[in-house]
Formats: sequence, structure tokens, C-alpha cells
Amino acid sequence: MSRPLNFDRWAEQVDFIFGMDCNATMRKQAEALPEAAWHRLARPAGYQPTTDQTRQREADHKAQIVYERGYLNLALNYEDVAEFDYQPGKCDRPYRVVVVRKNISRSRGEQTLFDEIRYFFYITTRRDLTAAEVVACANQRCDQENVIEQLKNGVGALRVPLYDLNSNWAYMVIAALAWNLKSWFAMMLHRKTDRAEYIAMEFRRFIHAIILIPAQVSRRARSITIRLIGWQPSLDRMFSAWRTIERTGFG
Repeated sequence: MSRPLNFDRWAEQVDFIFGMDCNATMRKQAEALPEAAWHRLARPAGYQPTTDQTRQREADHKAQIVYERGYLNLALNYEDVAEFDYQPGKCDRPYRVVVVRKNISRSRGEQTLFDEIRYFFYITTRRDLTAAEVVACANQRCDQENVIEQLKNGVGALRVPLYDLNSNWAYMVIAALAWNLKSWFAMMLHRKTDRAEYIAMEFRRFIHAIILIPAQVSRRARSITIRLIGWQPSLDRMFSAWRTIERTGFG
């Protein structure tokens, strides 16, 4: 059973955004759009620095090797976005289709070959979003995909480093508990915005922000004193969680 056959049934219950294949029919519809229907697509920056310090960008050695050895290089020049209504053959109603037109330069060394046009299509029931917002929403991972990616590349739960099934199972459970502890720490924060930020935070960033804090441990007769020997912006979040833990009596 193909996916368009279920669009009408799904649309009665939920909103959706699906990527579509660039087949001959969809490409013909995109190419038939007037130029006035296209608008330049401006994507938001992937990372917003939280400090005023500017870091010098490292040299792109891979691009230099591709250039010197004359390998085929694809470079994105710009992206345009447009939309039109389209009714799949197995549907009883039309749906909104957002199309992205990518202009890509193909080159080898100093020689520029030609510009290539590629189309990407998204079909949706959402009418409350702009075309650019539909593209941004479709390009985001869902929450479950983000968790799987972090379990794989963040805490390394899927590395399978041991020699038998039970040992690897225990390793995976322990690593998953580390991810759960990060989420538990986030729920202990006082402010709602901080909780949302730390729940979505990548595990490696969480380690550097909360775990790897320089400290001096002094042992005495009946006490242990911990002195923080360096300040960083995440310390106030750590103390916020600490105060919540004290109030709940978990400690």
C-alpha cells in the first residue's frame, strides 16, 4: 500500500510534512512555476555562540585537497523556495507542496563545469507555516531520532566494545542511564527555559558544562571540602539543580 493512499485518512486526524521523490511529474510542475513565484530561502544559522569571543576558523584542508587534485566539487550557490497545490492520484483532495530549488556549481580544480539545478519537494497539510518554515520543520529530526543519535554518538551506548551479549547489554544500559541522568539533572533546574535547554543539550556539551569542572578536593579528619577553582557560566545552573536536590531530600 503506497503512502499517498493514506493521506486523506491521516489528514483527518493529524497534520503532516512528508518529503517526496523528485519524479518527472513533480519536476515538471516545479519547472512550470513562474519566476515570480520563487523566493530566496534564507536558512537560520546552525549555531549561535553564547559568548562575545570570536574564534579563528581553521583552514579547510579537505577543500584544498579536492581543489589541488582536481576532484569533482559541488558547491551550493543559493536556494529558492516556492509552493503549489498538488492532488496525488489516489487522493480526493489537493495538498500543499513546498519545493526547494538548489543551484549547485560543479567544478574540477580551477575549471567550473556548469551549474546544476536540483529540486526537493515536501507535501503537507500545514497552512499556518510559511514555505521557509515548512522546509525548516521538515529538515529537523524528530525527538526520538535525536535520542538515538545521542545514544550512538554522545554516550556511545551502541559501540558494543565487549566480548559477549550480556556484557554489551550491560554496557548499553549503563550508557543509557548516563543520558537519563542528564535529563534528570535538567528537570532539577529552577527555570523552565533552562530545563528545556539542558534536556535538548548534546551529551558532549553537557559533560564540558557540568561534569568537567575544575575543582580541588581536600580531605580532613571527618570532612571533605570541594573548592571550585575556576568559574564558568554553567555553574549557576549546577547550583540551581543542587538546591533543588537538597529541597527534595534526594541527597
